[in-house]
Amino acid sequence: MMKEKLYLYDTTLRDGQQTQGVQFSTPEKHQIADALDRLGVDYIEGGWPGANPTDSAFFEEVPETKAVFTAFGMTKRAGRSAANDEVLAAVLNADTPAVCLVGKTHDFHVTCALGITLEENLENIRESVAHIVAQGREALFDAEHFFDGYRANPAYALEAVKAAYEAGARWVVLCDTNGGAQPTVIADVVRAVIAAGIPGDHLGIHCHNDTEQAVAGSLAAVLAGARQIQGTLNGLGERCGNANLTTLIPTLKLKEPFASQFETGVSDEALEGMLSISRMLDDILNRVPFRQAPYVGASAFAHKAGLHASAILKDPTTYEHIEPSKVGNARIIPMSNQAGQSNLRKRLTEAGLKIEAGDPVLGQILEDVKARESQGYSYDGAQASFELLARRAMGQCPEFFEVKRYRVTIERRKNKHNQMVSLSEAVVVVKVDGEKKLSVSESMDACGTDRGPVNALAKALAKDLGRYSDLIEDMKLVDFKVRITQGGTEAVTRVIIDSEDGKGRRWSTVGVSANIVDASFEALLDAIVWKLIRDGAKA
Repeated sequence: MMKEKLYLYDTTLRDGQQTQGVQFSTPEKHQIADALDRLGVDYIEGGWPGANPTDSAFFEEVPETKAVFTAFGMTKRAGRSAANDEVLAAVLNADTPAVCLVGKTHDFHVTCALGITLEENLENIRESVAHIVAQGREALFDAEHFFDGYRANPAYALEAVKAAYEAGARWVVLCDTNGGAQPTVIADVVRAVIAAGIPGDHLGIHCHNDTEQAVAGSLAAVLAGARQIQGTLNGLGERCGNANLTTLIPTLKLKEPFASQFETGVSDEALEGMLSISRMLDDILNRVPFRQAPYVGASAFAHKAGLHASAILKDPTTYEHIEPSKVGNARIIPMSNQAGQSNLRKRLTEAGLKIEAGDPVLGQILEDVKARESQGYSYDGAQASFELLARRAMGQCPEFFEVKRYRVTIERRKNKHNQMVSLSEAVVVVKVDGEKKLSVSESMDACGTDRGPVNALAKALAKDLGRYSDLIEDMKLVDFKVRITQGGTEAVTRVIIDSEDGKGRRWSTVGVSANIVDASFEALLDAIVWKLIRDGAKA
C-alpha cells in the first residue's frame, strides 16, 4: 500500500518564541533552523517580519533550507486594500516562498476583538490570501479559534475557512488556539470541514497544550483526514505550549496506524538525532531537560524496580515500547534501595563492568547503596556516582589524583560603583603523580558576575590536574540541584550535579554533607573521575 504524505510544519521560531521567558537571538534562530532542516520538516516558520528587531534581522538573511521557509503575519485590516496594508506588506517583503496569515474564524472575536462585521472579516480573508497568491507565494491560512468558533457558530466558521481555500490557500490550518478542544471533538470537526468541501490534503492542525492533549488532538486530526501538523520542538509555546514535535514525530514514524499509512520527510537516521536536537534547544534556552519527556527524556527508558529490570534482562520489550536508540536515547537501570541483583548486574554490564551472578561483591555493592542512601545519598538520579561506588567495591576505580585540602572564601563588598557585590575565591591543593599542585580561582565571570563558590571550586580544581587537565577541558557543569534531606539543626544537604562534555555525554553525580559546599565538591570530584575513566585515562 502506498503511503500518504504527511507534512510537518515547525513553528518553534515563532509560536515557540512566545513562551514566557524565551527570546531567541538571530544567530540562535539560524542554528535552530539549520537543525530543523537536517531533521527533515517540510515547513519552517521563521517569525513575524516587522514584529520585533530580532525577527526583522532574521528575515534580512533568510537561511537556505530544503524546507519551505515561511513568514507569518495577519490578514489585512478592514477599510484598506491588501496592497495598501503596511503590516501585510512587511510580511511579503520578507520574500519567503510561503506566507502564513492568521485570521479570525470565531464570530465572537470578529465582532468583539476586531469590532467589524462578519462579512468584512470574510472579505479581509479572501483579499489577503488572494494577494499572496497573486505575488506567486504559497499561502497558508491559520484559522484562529476555529474549534471554539465552530462550536458557537459552525456555519460562519466554515464560511471563513472556505473563503481562504477558495481564494487559493494551499493549506487551511484549523487552530485550537485556547487548547481546550478534546481529541474526539477535533476529529469530528475535521471530518465536518472535509465534508463541507475542503480536502484533507489541504487541511492542517495547530493544537495548544492547555489540557495536555495537543499531541493527542493532532493525531486525532490526522486520522480524521488532516495532512499537515504544526508544532514546536520540546512543546514550546504560549501558556502550556504547543503540540510537541519531539513526541509527534517518533509516534508518526514508529507507531501504528501512522507508520504504515503515512510518510514524512524525517528519515530513520534523522530520527536518531531527536534526542540531540531536543537537548540543543534546551542548551540554547539554558534550561534543564525534562527528565520525564516521552522518547527524549533521561528517564524515558529508566527501569528502577527490580522486577522490571529482571524482565528487561530477558527481553527489553517487556517494559519498553520502542528501542531507545531509534530516537538517540539509551536504556538506564537506576540504582536505589529498591534495587535487586538483576538491576545491579544489568547496570554494571552497561557500565562495562563484568561480574558473574552470585559474586559476593554484588551483595556488598547493594549494601553500600542502601547504607549510603540512609545517610541521604540518592543514586536513582546519579548514575555516574553509583558506577564509581561499584568500581571502588570491585577494586576497579583508579586514583588519578588526591585532594589534600581546599578552602573557599566568600566576600561581600562594595564595588567601584558603590554597589554591594559578592565574590567567591577557592584554593585547591591536589597531589598528581607525586607532585603537589596549588590552584586559586575566583568565581567572577567575564561579565563581572559572581558565579558562586561551587563555580570557583570547579575552576580551581580544573586549573591544574597535571596530565589530566586536557581530558577535562571540554567538561562543563550544566545543572545543580540542592535538597535538604533532614530538617532542624541536623540538616543534611544533598547536591546533584549534571555535567556534559564535548562528545555530548551527560552524567550525574551526587554529594552529601551538612555543608553545601562540601557536598558540592564531593559531587564535582565524582564527575571528574567518571569523565577520566570514560576517556580512558591511566592512573
